[in-house]
Amino acid sequence: MNSPVAQRFIERVQDRSIVIGIVGLGYVGIPLALAALRQGIKVIGFDIDQHRVDDLNAGKCAIKHIPMDLIVEGVKNGNFIATTDFDRMAEPDALLIAVPTPLTKHREPDLSYVVKTTEAIGKRLRKEQLVVLESTTYPGTTDEVMRPILEKATGLKSGEEFFLAFSPEREDPGNPDFGTSTIPKVVGGDGADSLAMSVALYSALVVKAVPVSSTATAEAVKLTENIFRAVNIALVNELKQVYAAMGIDVWEVIDAAKTKPFGFMPFYPGPGLGGHCIPIDPFYLTWKAREYDITTRFIELAGQINTQMPYAVVNKLAELVDTQVRKNLSDAKILILGIAYKKNIDDMRESPSLKLIELIEKRGAHVEFHDPYIPVIPPTREHAELTGRKSVSISKDSLAGFDAVLIATDHDDVDYGALVAGSKLVVDTRNACARAGIVATNVFKA
Repeated sequence: MNSPVAQRFIERVQDRSIVIGIVGLGYVGIPLALAALRQGIKVIGFDIDQHRVDDLNAGKCAIKHIPMDLIVEGVKNGNFIATTDFDRMAEPDALLIAVPTPLTKHREPDLSYVVKTTEAIGKRLRKEQLVVLESTTYPGTTDEVMRPILEKATGLKSGEEFFLAFSPEREDPGNPDFGTSTIPKVVGGDGADSLAMSVALYSALVVKAVPVSSTATAEAVKLTENIFRAVNIALVNELKQVYAAMGIDVWEVIDAAKTKPFGFMPFYPGPGLGGHCIPIDPFYLTWKAREYDITTRFIELAGQINTQMPYAVVNKLAELVDTQVRKNLSDAKILILGIAYKKNIDDMRESPSLKLIELIEKRGAHVEFHDPYIPVIPPTREHAELTGRKSVSISKDSLAGFDAVLIATDHDDVDYGALVAGSKLVVDTRNACARAGIVATNVFKA
């Protein structure tokens, strides 16, 4: 039986009179806002970036694959506003947190964004508000980090006077088949009322809410999903190198294996892991496991394999430049095709292309890049020295000036036939040329 407070909240969700606050207006926060606006729910978006806030209020967004029509309509009818004024955090009935959870340079969890956001909320939190963390993190964060901060700052008790939950984001930028509203949401609450309120909220936003027994369980669900992918990608990355030594094409092997209707799921190799989740999440669990004197050997081995992939690609590139172009890599001019971490989007978070540029330039080569989705490399934590570099155009004449093209991202709107025809050497880490039906003596897989 829900408490009167929880029941009032649920009724407001049902009649769409609830107000949602979203903290962090990026790749997770904006799609969440769109899901709420589709249901006629008012959204207040919070961010520390004034430029981003101004753009959203003007109906613009730097993330190209996100449609802005609902934001524009929401600004006009008063259902959406973006702000840097955190004093307005007391206005929403629910605050959904979607801030970064990166790693430190020692590959340990960096919860500084979560902590600072929680402290900011604690200064304004009022009774009966629901706070939900969506940022990926280790099991125990909501209960062990957030709850003490909020209770100490407010003197209120979680589960009785305010409500706390965890519901991991499941965004896949650029996926044409699944978006925020069509992907079920796992929800774990700090107590029965928190869970009931969160389930009601997300049931209004997405196709299905999936309740679990605790916030820690919900946190573990997200890590498990991404570790599953990381481990399987590591497996095919290792198989790629083994089969290549035997003269076997791993992509052909995978495509044949996936015809089995049970017991196999295809994963594909690449030049390294990208995106905010897969390169980072496994290390959150390995760090937390040490608290229990457990060594996550399997997960750590997968992480080592995936982390080494850019090095293996550069070694292969150097070998091919030597044997095919008759140059040392140190004297070569290399074009990286694709800076985004996956095809057909402008998201370059943790992109292996940045590491590839770093490694190739350390070998003395001159590197430029082409990406139809990313005209300029923005500031990044790990590769600040690449900030401001511009995408170059590709043509028959410009390709002739490069000793090799390294395909790091397989964007669809690239003419691979013209690319291959105009290049001395193409090193393909994504099987893009084969998928385009191109067989040529100057194309090699890596």
